[in-house]
Amino acid sequence: MDAPEKGPLDQTTVLVTRPAPQADALAAIIERCGGEAVRFPVLEILDPEDSDALLRIVDRLEDFDLAVFISPNAVNKAMNVIRSHRPLPARLKLACVGRGSARELGHFGCENVIAPAGKFDSEALLGMPALAQVAGWHIVIFRGDGGREVLGETLHRRGAHVEYAECYRRGMPRVDTAPLMRRWARGGIDIVIVTSTQALRNLYDLVGKLGQQWLVKTPVVVVSERTAAACRELGFKTEPLVAAQASDEAIVETIKAWRAAQKPL
Repeated sequence: MDAPEKGPLDQTTVLVTRPAPQADALAAIIERCGGEAVRFPVLEILDPEDSDALLRIVDRLEDFDLAVFISPNAVNKAMNVIRSHRPLPARLKLACVGRGSARELGHFGCENVIAPAGKFDSEALLGMPALAQVAGWHIVIFRGDGGREVLGETLHRRGAHVEYAECYRRGMPRVDTAPLMRRWARGGIDIVIVTSTQALRNLYDLVGKLGQQWLVKTPVVVVSERTAAACRELGFKTEPLVAAQASDEAIVETIKAWRAAQKPL
């Protein structure tokens, strides 16, 4: 009998650090490619400190011409609050930064969403013709606590009136690091996925001094040059691999290309 065909990630163990609700789809793609996905969430998505501030914006959505959602977490948190209080105004345009956010908006029945088709970041969204002429618009940006300011600042320079609605905050989860430390001690982690700079710093802190020695020697996939720069600052020994996009598919393609460049197992 012929041996089963190996997948492109056969004998590859990938540390997936996304928050627990978001890790499953990425892990499933890794496993379909023959790899092993080790889930180790380093961010916890929590309700905002001031829920009343979010509700006040939701109550006056008619005041806005455009609502921008920064991430899938922003979509889920904001839309669940909106839907529990009121319908979306018919005239309100919707925009988002990435494919995952657009997909989440689709789950809420939102169509005709303004979203970049290529690179998924604030700069790509700002480069779309739909946001070139926004003078006089009232725009609300749904985001997490401490998000980047480049989107709002650029829209403001273009003449828009911008408000922020913080609909979630990121926390450090309580996790048992012992199983991960045992894996790393026996060389059981081949590559790490980190999808934000805060996630990187949380991972670095969570694993402690012993784990940091293994972490910085392990190849890492990131989704932005900012996070790649943070890896270098923390002393990673190999150059971070920057995925072309923040999508699960692009991340896995980056791992597959890395694995193909290695010596045969």
